[in-house]
Amino acid sequence: MHGRLAARKREVVRDELAEAALHLLAARGYEAVTVDEIATAAGVSRRTFFRYFASKEDVVVEFLRDLGLEVAGEIEARPAGEASRAALEESCAVVVSRAAEEHPVKSRRLAALVLGTPDLRARYLARQDEWREAWGRALATRGSAEDAARVASVAGVAAFDLALRRWAAADGASQPRDEIARAFADLSHPWGRSSSR
Repeated sequence: MHGRLAARKREVVRDELAEAALHLLAARGYEAVTVDEIATAAGVSRRTFFRYFASKEDVVVEFLRDLGLEVAGEIEARPAGEASRAALEESCAVVVSRAAEEHPVKSRRLAALVLGTPDLRARYLARQDEWREAWGRALATRGSAEDAARVASVAGVAAFDLALRRWAAADGASQPRDEIARAFADLSHPWGRSSSR
Protein backbone atom coordinates (compact mmCIF):
# COMPACT_ATOMS: atom_id res chain seq x y z
CA MET A 1 0.00 0.00 0.00
CA HIS A 2 2.74 2.44 0.99
CA GLY A 3 4.69 1.57 -2.17
CA ARG A 4 1.67 2.28 -4.38
CA LEU A 5 1.06 5.63 -2.69
CA ALA A 6 4.71 6.62 -3.12
CA ALA A 7 4.62 5.62 -6.79
CA ARG A 8 1.43 7.62 -7.30
CA LYS A 9 2.98 10.65 -5.61
CA ARG A 10 6.02 10.41 -7.88
CA GLU A 11 3.74 10.21 -10.90
CA VAL A 12 1.82 13.30 -9.78
CA VAL A 13 5.02 15.30 -9.23
CA ARG A 14 6.36 14.21 -12.63
CA ASP A 15 3.10 15.20 -14.34
CA GLU A 16 3.08 18.59 -12.60
CA LEU A 17 6.68 19.24 -13.61
CA ALA A 18 5.96 18.25 -17.21
CA GLU A 19 2.84 20.41 -17.36
CA ALA A 20 4.66 23.44 -15.93
CA ALA A 21 7.60 22.96 -18.31
CA LEU A 22 5.48 22.52 -21.41
CA HIS A 23 3.34 25.53 -20.51
CA LEU A 24 6.35 27.79 -19.97
CA LEU A 25 8.23 26.51 -23.02
CA ALA A 26 5.20 26.98 -25.27
CA ALA A 27 4.55 30.48 -23.93
CA ARG A 28 8.11 31.84 -23.88
CA GLY A 29 10.31 29.65 -26.06
CA TYR A 30 12.97 27.07 -25.33
CA GLU A 31 15.93 29.38 -24.67
CA ALA A 32 13.97 31.81 -22.50
CA VAL A 33 12.96 29.28 -19.84
CA THR A 34 15.25 27.95 -17.11
CA VAL A 35 15.02 24.79 -15.05
CA ASP A 36 14.68 26.96 -11.93
CA GLU A 37 11.61 28.67 -13.41
CA ILE A 38 10.04 25.31 -14.27
CA ALA A 39 10.66 24.00 -10.76
CA THR A 40 9.20 27.16 -9.20
CA ALA A 41 6.11 26.98 -11.42
CA ALA A 42 5.57 23.36 -10.34
CA GLY A 43 6.14 24.21 -6.68
CA VAL A 44 9.21 22.02 -6.25
CA SER A 45 12.95 22.52 -5.87
CA ARG A 46 15.54 22.45 -8.64
CA ARG A 47 16.88 19.28 -7.07
CA THR A 48 13.45 17.64 -7.35
CA PHE A 49 13.28 18.58 -11.03
CA PHE A 50 16.53 16.72 -11.68
CA ARG A 51 15.21 13.63 -9.91
CA TYR A 52 12.65 13.33 -12.70
CA PHE A 53 14.28 14.90 -15.76
CA ALA A 54 17.88 15.29 -16.85
CA SER A 55 17.13 18.59 -18.62
CA LYS A 56 14.27 20.74 -19.86
CA GLU A 57 14.84 19.14 -23.27
CA ASP A 58 14.01 15.76 -21.73
CA VAL A 59 10.56 17.03 -20.70
CA VAL A 60 9.71 17.66 -24.34
CA VAL A 61 11.22 14.36 -25.44
CA GLU A 62 9.10 12.52 -22.88
CA PHE A 63 6.02 14.34 -24.16
CA LEU A 64 6.85 13.24 -27.72
CA ARG A 65 7.36 9.64 -26.63
CA ASP A 66 3.98 9.66 -24.89
CA LEU A 67 2.32 11.18 -27.95
CA GLY A 68 3.55 8.36 -30.17
CA LEU A 69 2.53 5.69 -27.65
CA GLU A 70 -0.90 7.28 -27.40
CA VAL A 71 -1.35 6.86 -31.17
CA ALA A 72 -0.26 3.21 -30.88
CA GLY A 73 -2.87 2.67 -28.16
CA GLU A 74 -5.55 4.23 -30.33
CA ILE A 75 -4.58 1.95 -33.25
CA GLU A 76 -5.01 -1.14 -31.09
CA ALA A 77 -8.40 0.10 -29.85
CA ARG A 78 -9.88 0.70 -33.32
CA PRO A 79 -12.68 -1.62 -34.53
CA ALA A 80 -11.39 -5.02 -35.66
CA GLY A 81 -12.85 -4.85 -39.17
CA GLU A 82 -11.44 -1.42 -39.98
CA ALA A 83 -8.77 -1.22 -42.70
CA SER A 84 -5.24 -0.55 -41.45
CA ARG A 85 -4.93 2.77 -43.24
CA ALA A 86 -8.22 4.03 -41.81
CA ALA A 87 -7.23 2.85 -38.32
CA LEU A 88 -3.87 4.61 -38.58
CA GLU A 89 -5.29 7.85 -39.96
CA GLU A 90 -8.11 8.04 -37.44
CA SER A 91 -5.78 7.24 -34.53
CA CYS A 92 -3.45 10.09 -35.51
CA ALA A 93 -6.43 12.41 -35.96
CA VAL A 94 -7.91 11.50 -32.56
CA VAL A 95 -4.65 12.14 -30.71
CA VAL A 96 -3.75 15.46 -32.33
CA SER A 97 -7.34 16.69 -32.18
CA ARG A 98 -7.57 15.84 -28.48
CA ALA A 99 -4.38 17.79 -27.75
CA ALA A 100 -5.52 20.73 -29.85
CA GLU A 101 -8.97 20.83 -28.27
CA GLU A 102 -7.68 20.59 -24.70
CA HIS A 103 -4.83 23.06 -25.16
CA PRO A 104 -5.18 24.80 -28.55
CA VAL A 105 -2.58 27.55 -28.19
CA LYS A 106 -0.10 25.50 -26.15
CA SER A 107 -0.25 22.55 -28.54
CA ARG A 108 0.41 24.68 -31.60
CA ARG A 109 3.23 26.57 -29.90
CA LEU A 110 4.82 23.32 -28.72
CA ALA A 111 4.69 21.95 -32.26
CA ALA A 112 6.35 25.11 -33.57
CA LEU A 113 8.88 25.01 -30.71
CA VAL A 114 9.90 21.42 -31.43
CA LEU A 115 10.14 21.98 -35.17
CA GLY A 116 11.95 25.30 -34.82
CA THR A 117 14.55 24.38 -32.17
CA PRO A 118 17.41 22.32 -33.68
CA ASP A 119 18.11 20.25 -30.54
CA LEU A 120 14.44 19.49 -30.02
CA ARG A 121 13.85 18.77 -33.70
CA ALA A 122 16.71 16.24 -33.66
CA ARG A 123 15.22 14.51 -30.62
CA TYR A 124 11.77 14.58 -32.25
CA LEU A 125 13.15 12.87 -35.36
CA ALA A 126 14.87 10.27 -33.18
CA ARG A 127 11.58 9.59 -31.38
CA GLN A 128 9.97 8.83 -34.71
CA ASP A 129 11.96 5.59 -34.86
CA GLU A 130 10.20 4.49 -31.68
CA TRP A 131 6.86 5.57 -33.11
CA ARG A 132 7.39 3.49 -36.26
CA GLU A 133 8.15 0.43 -34.14
CA ALA A 134 5.18 0.96 -31.83
CA TRP A 135 2.74 1.72 -34.64
CA GLY A 136 3.97 -1.27 -36.65
CA ARG A 137 3.44 -3.57 -33.65
CA ALA A 138 -0.02 -2.10 -33.10
CA LEU A 139 -0.99 -2.67 -36.73
CA ALA A 140 0.37 -6.23 -36.57
CA THR A 141 -1.81 -6.98 -33.54
CA ARG A 142 -4.78 -6.02 -35.73
CA GLY A 143 -3.83 -8.71 -38.24
CA SER A 144 -1.58 -6.88 -40.70
CA ALA A 145 1.31 -8.89 -42.10
CA GLU A 146 4.58 -7.84 -40.49
CA ASP A 147 6.08 -6.26 -43.63
CA ALA A 148 2.83 -4.47 -44.47
CA ALA A 149 2.57 -3.17 -40.90
CA ARG A 150 6.15 -1.91 -41.07
CA VAL A 151 5.58 -0.07 -44.36
CA ALA A 152 2.28 1.37 -43.12
CA SER A 153 3.89 2.64 -39.91
CA VAL A 154 6.67 4.36 -41.86
CA ALA A 155 4.12 6.05 -44.12
CA GLY A 156 1.91 6.91 -41.14
CA VAL A 157 4.71 8.61 -39.22
CA ALA A 158 5.65 10.55 -42.35
CA ALA A 159 2.05 11.71 -42.76
CA PHE A 160 1.83 12.66 -39.08
CA ASP A 161 5.04 14.67 -39.37
CA LEU A 162 3.82 16.46 -42.51
CA ALA A 163 0.50 17.28 -40.87
CA LEU A 164 2.23 18.62 -37.76
CA ARG A 165 4.51 20.85 -39.85
CA ARG A 166 1.60 22.20 -41.88
CA TRP A 167 -0.51 22.81 -38.79
CA ALA A 168 2.31 24.64 -36.98
CA ALA A 169 3.03 26.76 -40.07
CA ALA A 170 -0.66 27.67 -40.49
CA ASP A 171 -0.60 29.39 -37.07
CA GLY A 172 -4.21 28.66 -36.22
CA ALA A 173 -5.61 28.94 -39.75
CA SER A 174 -6.20 25.18 -40.03
CA GLN A 175 -7.36 22.31 -37.85
CA PRO A 176 -5.04 19.39 -37.04
CA ARG A 177 -7.66 16.81 -38.05
CA ASP A 178 -7.90 18.45 -41.48
CA GLU A 179 -4.12 18.44 -41.82
CA ILE A 180 -3.99 14.74 -40.91
CA ALA A 181 -6.62 13.95 -43.57
CA ARG A 182 -4.73 16.02 -46.13
CA ALA A 183 -1.39 14.36 -45.33
CA PHE A 184 -2.85 10.85 -45.51
CA ALA A 185 -4.50 11.74 -48.81
CA ASP A 186 -1.06 12.77 -50.07
CA LEU A 187 0.13 9.22 -49.34
CA SER A 188 -2.09 8.03 -52.19
CA HIS A 189 -0.02 9.87 -54.78
CA PRO A 190 3.46 10.59 -53.39
CA TRP A 191 5.04 10.82 -56.84
CA GLY A 192 2.41 13.12 -58.29
CA ARG A 193 -0.92 12.32 -59.92
CA SER A 194 0.39 12.34 -63.48
CA SER A 195 3.44 10.15 -62.92
CA SER A 196 3.68 7.28 -65.41
CA ARG A 197 6.27 5.30 -63.43
